[in-house]
Amino acid sequence: MVSYRSRVRSPTVAPNIVDYFVFCYNKAMATYSFDIVSEYDKAEMNNVFALVQKEISNRYDFKGTPAEIDWLGDKIGFKIIGSNEWQIDSIIDIIRKKLASREQSSKILDLSKIIATSNMKSTKEVPFIDGLDQEKAKKLTKLIRDEFPKIKPQIQGEAVQVVGSSKDNLQNVMQLIKAHDLNFPVTFNNYR
Repeated sequence: MVSYRSRVRSPTVAPNIVDYFVFCYNKAMATYSFDIVSEYDKAEMNNVFALVQKEISNRYDFKGTPAEIDWLGDKIGFKIIGSNEWQIDSIIDIIRKKLASREQSSKILDLSKIIATSNMKSTKEVPFIDGLDQEKAKKLTKLIRDEFPKIKPQIQGEAVQVVGSSKDNLQNVMQLIKAHDLNFPVTFNNYR
């Protein structure tokens, strides 16, 4: 086998061909990537919904009250109904426990909406957080660039694609993001 140096010195091999081979070798080096997204598992949310409904129907302190849980729109969140604010808070705690038991983050719950009271009933809409907005995506890319300058994060719509030449570096990025206490849920997918 002819080494790279011998080809460069060889009068029979033109220098531009050697440069072409070097370019092809560098181009063929492996790169790995994954996407950071903010999504929720719809099947798990169905399971959580069923578990919360079951617990509400079995709890003694909810008997004879309007306490219940329902879906928002096209299953984009929960609608929690109770007789007062205390009961709604209790149902939210049940939801959090059921999410934890299904290994889902309670950060997917948008609890910013206020409780509406009418006809001796209180209602709170709790939509699910879905997708990374530009502000959250920029926060993630800055965090990755500050800690891992060789890794290339790139915002692509509602996801951040992370590209690197080493699987170990990408694993370290995942660990960094998991360890960093973000106020929104993140998941990793499309690992390739």
